[in-house]
Amino acid sequence: MIEALGRTVGVDVGGTFTDLFFYDEAERRFRTAKVPSNRGDEAVGFMGGLTTFGPVSELSSIVHGTTVGTNALLERKGARIGLITSRGFRDVLEMRRRDRRHTWGLWGDFEPVVDRDLRLEVAERTHADGTVVTAIDPEEVMAAAQALAAKGAQALAIVFINAYANPANEQAALAAAAAAWPNANIACSSQILPEIREFERTSTTALNAYLQPVVGSYLEKLDGALQAGGFAGRFHIVQSNGGIMSTATARRLPVRTALSGPAAGVIAAAAIARAAGFPDVITGDLGGTSFDVSLVVGGETALAPQTTIDFGLVVRTPMIEITTIGAGGGSIAHVDAGGLLQVGPHSAGSRPGPVCYGQGGDRPTLTDANVVLGRINAARPIGGKLASLDVEAAKAAILRDVGIPLGLDAHAAAEAIVRVADAKMAGAIRLVSIERGHDPGRFVAVPFGGGGALHVGALIKDVGLKGALVPRYPGVTSALGCVIADIRHDQVQTVNLMLAGLDAAALDRRMVAEAAAARAVVEDAGLAMERIDLVFELDMHYLGQTHTVAVPLPVAVADGTTGVSAGLIRDAFDRAYQASFSRLLPDVPVKIVNLRTAAIGRRPRFDLAALAPGPEASVERARQGTRPVWFAGGWHETAIYARLDLPVGTVVPGPAVLEQPDATTVIDPDLVARVDRLGNVIVERKEGQP
Repeated sequence: MIEALGRTVGVDVGGTFTDLFFYDEAERRFRTAKVPSNRGDEAVGFMGGLTTFGPVSELSSIVHGTTVGTNALLERKGARIGLITSRGFRDVLEMRRRDRRHTWGLWGDFEPVVDRDLRLEVAERTHADGTVVTAIDPEEVMAAAQALAAKGAQALAIVFINAYANPANEQAALAAAAAAWPNANIACSSQILPEIREFERTSTTALNAYLQPVVGSYLEKLDGALQAGGFAGRFHIVQSNGGIMSTATARRLPVRTALSGPAAGVIAAAAIARAAGFPDVITGDLGGTSFDVSLVVGGETALAPQTTIDFGLVVRTPMIEITTIGAGGGSIAHVDAGGLLQVGPHSAGSRPGPVCYGQGGDRPTLTDANVVLGRINAARPIGGKLASLDVEAAKAAILRDVGIPLGLDAHAAAEAIVRVADAKMAGAIRLVSIERGHDPGRFVAVPFGGGGALHVGALIKDVGLKGALVPRYPGVTSALGCVIADIRHDQVQTVNLMLAGLDAAALDRRMVAEAAAARAVVEDAGLAMERIDLVFELDMHYLGQTHTVAVPLPVAVADGTTGVSAGLIRDAFDRAYQASFSRLLPDVPVKIVNLRTAAIGRRPRFDLAALAPGPEASVERARQGTRPVWFAGGWHETAIYARLDLPVGTVVPGPAVLEQPDATTVIDPDLVARVDRLGNVIVERKEGQP
């Protein structure tokens, strides 16, 4: 199944920088690059980064982690869309789950992504058992589509009640509407999410339509630029579940790109930690705009069946569980009306960027604070595109906007900015660990992104973590994740079957059919794979319950069957339910709600030993002298090292700063670092330190 190995580039476009990781699979050779992003025309930074590795015509594949879909949702900059739905269900998007933006209070607002005048009803009805009571009138559907197009809708979603049980009416409506719709941006819920629960299905289908023109236009622009450069290889996109998909699938299902970039980083961080012998880690991606946190237990990333991008914007598709806060290197520091220091959520981005960049930014950021405190080397900024950073301009801005309002000098104000940002990051880590029943003392932080390793000490000490692992190339970890991610396709189908009297043969046939469909999508990706694994999972509960538990099935397709049985399902359900609730309800009937199927194309393993320091590395070569760095209220003369020149086994006591082209690692005075066999930096408390 393995195809010819070639040259692959992973590209992660962030708010400030575009990160790239080049890997020649045949020669086991890699290179990295970091270039400024061009917000609004990301293709510029994308192509500029690719050409640092030579002609794009020599590349065999490109895997891209994108934030275009995420930003469109967060900023409400998707397309104008129309919705055709069953009579009586026009306001499902507005009613949601009768939740409120502010739980305690009768205030707050919500604006659906589909305006009410663009939500039209047609006569149709299908019962929950799949019986079609009222068939659609094609003429009525066609008229509704024409009316929506005339009102300026750029994409169309069709969502009928109970279409998960029988998609006949939806598919007939889709065919009728397509005859009148002016473009390819049209889909029905049974194609996007054939699953019970009308709000989640409507929301996911509507958001998919909302993103189709935006993501489609973006990918079309990239495709055009790549073709102009002579690229004839495969172009793929990272999904929110950590797998990759073809651009054709991404155009059809853009909602699956909602957390594309951060997911790639978690995949890489988990792989690096496993190889280094740390199965339980908390990843922290600090970029220019946000801090993204995820929990990895036993070496496995956690997948959630749905997420809420913003209030009321519910996406029901498997995603790596990631918590995001507005605390990045470009996050703007200010004193609010109550006299409290705030850092973020607004960001200076790449343009104009932090004040120290000298590109027109005039509001102090977290990066400015780290520059003023000597933690970032102003003479050698990361990315390599700026000759130096303006320390005095950063100091003046911090004093003006933070120091004077709070009665602090510039250095104390800069330290306060860092402390506030540290507290926000620590809060995000507690949210994914302590509040979910995990002891942070057994976890190791994996900070990455351009700024993650600057705050490694605070992540360890403020939360009480066991230590930290800083990857060899922290600034391009997400781009590395694009290269090593497997190919994955997830499907779900509501089945609504009672376990008692289950027709196991019928369920087996459905599982085999779902597996074949998922496998076909993965095979169509056209990338080198060692094998394709099929994973089955059931959503189940006791009759009368609302929520379900995920029940993994220990089966595989062999000779056209999975061999599934009612007894096997019952045993799997009991284990899953007992693990979640510590009890069983033996006298209550059990129901199977959904069948979930995943096909995972396992890519050839990337040997992380390729990243380790070479024989030329030495401590003498790495030493760069000393400089004053501010820690805990005062200056400390701090050793400076070229991090990539440190050999395996090197022990570096704090205070120290490890510099490299893509990131900076700060070792606090009470911490000690060592270089492991893969070139990672392991940071721990000094002996005797609490």
